[in-house]
Amino acid sequence: MATNPTVSDLRKVSEVTHGEITAAVDAVLADLKTEAYPLAKGWVLDLVEMVRTNEQVTIALKSDQAQWKRGRVRAAILLAHPVKG
Repeated sequence: MATNPTVSDLRKVSEVTHGEITAAVDAVLADLKTEAYPLAKGWVLDLVEMVRTNEQVTIALKSDQAQWKRGRVRAAILLAHPVKG
């Protein structure tokens, strides 16, 4: 595994589950005040930073198209680099 893995990398080696990724997506869509979001097994993702640095998510969050919004947030989370807490 890479020294700076993405959430997708962690999913491939079962460090993070599909359900945990879905919960992170739900957290972004429900309340974007969450900075240090615990994924699993000590991995933490800064959701605010993930949104701030991803223009597509910023645009999607302003949309009224729920599925498109959810898909963009999920893609950004999969590409994000969590840290070991």
